[in-house]
Order: sequence, then C-alpha cells, then structure tokens
Amino acid sequence: MATLPAGVAPPQALTIAASDSGGGAGIQADIKSIHANGVYALSVPVAITAQNTKTITMVHALPCEIISAQIDALFNDFTISAVKTGMLFSADIVGIVSAKLQAFEAKNIVVDPVMISKSGCELLQPDAILRMTQNLFPLAILVTPNIPEAELLAKMKITTQNDVKEAACRIHQSGCQNVLIKGGHFTLSPATDLLYDGNTFTTFHGEFINTPNTHGTGCTYSAAITAQLAKGKRLPDAVMIAKKYITEAIRHSLAIGHGNGSTHHFYFLQNEI
Repeated sequence: MATLPAGVAPPQALTIAASDSGGGAGIQADIKSIHANGVYALSVPVAITAQNTKTITMVHALPCEIISAQIDALFNDFTISAVKTGMLFSADIVGIVSAKLQAFEAKNIVVDPVMISKSGCELLQPDAILRMTQNLFPLAILVTPNIPEAELLAKMKITTQNDVKEAACRIHQSGCQNVLIKGGHFTLSPATDLLYDGNTFTTFHGEFINTPNTHGTGCTYSAAITAQLAKGKRLPDAVMIAKKYITEAIRHSLAIGHGNGSTHHFYFLQNEI
C-alpha cells in the first residue's frame, strides 16, 4: 500500500456483503483486499454466516432496517468513490441495497453475484436472482460472475470460449455497463478472464496456480477491482492490476483450517511477518 502524505485522506470504497466467520471470504475478505490495494474500506454487513474452510452451517439475514441505516450513515459522512456488493442472500436485501445505491447516486458499483459457496451452500435465494438482474445490474459499472454463476445468469452451459462470450453478451443485456466472467472454474483455460463492454471482448490471462487454498478468491478479486476504481483507474487497468494482485494472493495462499484455505491478502508483508 502506497503511503499518502500527512493529512491527505485515502480514497474510500464500500463493501456490502455477508460476513464469513472464517475470515477468508465475504465482507472480511473484501475489507482486507480493499485495504491491501491502498483504499480505506467501509462495510455494511447484510447477513451473518456460520462458516469455516469446509462449509457454511447457518445464514442469518439482518433486518432491512439496519442495512438501510448503515448505508445512510456511510453515505451521509464519507466520500465513497466505489461500491462492491457480494452475497446479498434475499430479494428484500437486494431491493433495499439497490434502492439506496440509486438514491445516493453511488459511483463505480461492482456487483459480484455470489450465489453458491465452494461447499455447495445456496447463498442467494432463487427469487433474489431476478431482483438482482432487474434492480442491481443496471446500476453496475461491472458484474463479475464466475463460470457457474454465469451459467445461471445466462441460462446456458459454458464449455467453450465462444460460450463464455455468448454468456457475457446475455448478461450484458440486463443493463450493466461491463461483464467480467472469471475463469477460475473453466477447465479449458482456468486462469483466463473475459471482459465485455457491449462492443469489445478483452481477455486477461494469468498464471494458473494449482492449490486447494482458494477460499474467497472471487470476493478478493472483485474487491481489488473496486479499490482500483476508487483510486481513479480505468476499468481495464483496474482489472489488470487486480488480476496480478489475486494471482499473488493465491500463490502465497494460507493452508489454514481443514478445507479450502484462504488466499493471503497481505502476502507482500510476509517477509516482515
């Protein structure tokens, strides 16, 4: 993280997502990723999960009143340059988050449409998917589905690179400005991501690192993009920088717990530790 001159406020970015009690994904991963990318992280938890590296055993959604109050409190005080949404869980939560972001004219909204955990737990209720595509996607500068999420959103199976492009086109029709389909689950090219802006496809190639410790990679990646947008980076540059960051966070991943360990958000401090 670059050092700012004394008295200069850092850019501020907001994450709206669910907590991960294991600390590797969710709002905890977002906060760490945003800070690691040189931006001050604000947060609005919308649900609490009982979660570790192996599974999610319970999800408790917070009342919409407290979610609304948190968003009000932050936008009425901070200069928020970018917003990331993660797991929103229910249609009611998607609705209140969408309405508040629209009312506050939030900038640089990155939507990570978290639907299913690595352990197979449903993280977005079925009726919330339509609400998300109709209400939240049109506000977004970027939507960042992985391959399974893109298949659900585009209502198609993805087996080829042309399928990835077709899925991106279909998702883009929901009204978002850009779609980034992450390739971590794509066996043909697992470290390749595809960005579509409605006219042009841009491919981001990365090194595939064979490790089971990938808990929270999607959250971390999209949060890093959000941080770079908050710093004023153009979207393609923000994706490129975040891509390099998540690659190194995976390379230095942490073999903790007894399931899928976490990425290392502050890998660059390893020597000091």
